[in-house]
Amino acid sequence: MNEAQLKKLLDNPKIVDKKIEFYTQKKVLVKQEFEEAEMKGHIEKAEHNSNFIQDTLKQDYTDWAIVGCYYASYHIALALLLKKGFSSKNHDATLCILIKHYYQNGLSREDIELINKTYLDNNDILFYVQSKNEREKASYSSQIAFDKKLVSDLRLKTLLFVNKGKEIIEQS
Repeated sequence: MNEAQLKKLLDNPKIVDKKIEFYTQKKVLVKQEFEEAEMKGHIEKAEHNSNFIQDTLKQDYTDWAIVGCYYASYHIALALLLKKGFSSKNHDATLCILIKHYYQNGLSREDIELINKTYLDNNDILFYVQSKNEREKASYSSQIAFDKKLVSDLRLKTLLFVNKGKEIIEQS
């Protein structure tokens, strides 16, 4: 999903609801009873991928570090979905649930105060999309070396996103 499409979703909850309904009908997005063990498995996988990123950067495998950033982010996103009773087999469907359940649009002031430390803001959602796009470049292009600063920045954002996801889960 590109940034324009994402902005459209962030600005229009009705579109998010329609997309969720579409993904549910296609069985790409499934209501699932909460399973703590599965959620913890995704958290552990996110942490494992976070360690992988550091190891690959030490060996200058910047392309694989980007792939690790994406999967660390994706696994924490799956854990957040499970916390809300969903499982997903599609990145866009995952993003729609993150927006619907964790993004601040449409909530009252009291709601915002209640979840003050547990919401995902626009930059977190944009980061998730950015890491997916970088992962696709790293996985499918013939380029093997990526700017180390870009990868280091992506790694830092990944760690912050994983930690924020874990905090949200712990507090809910």
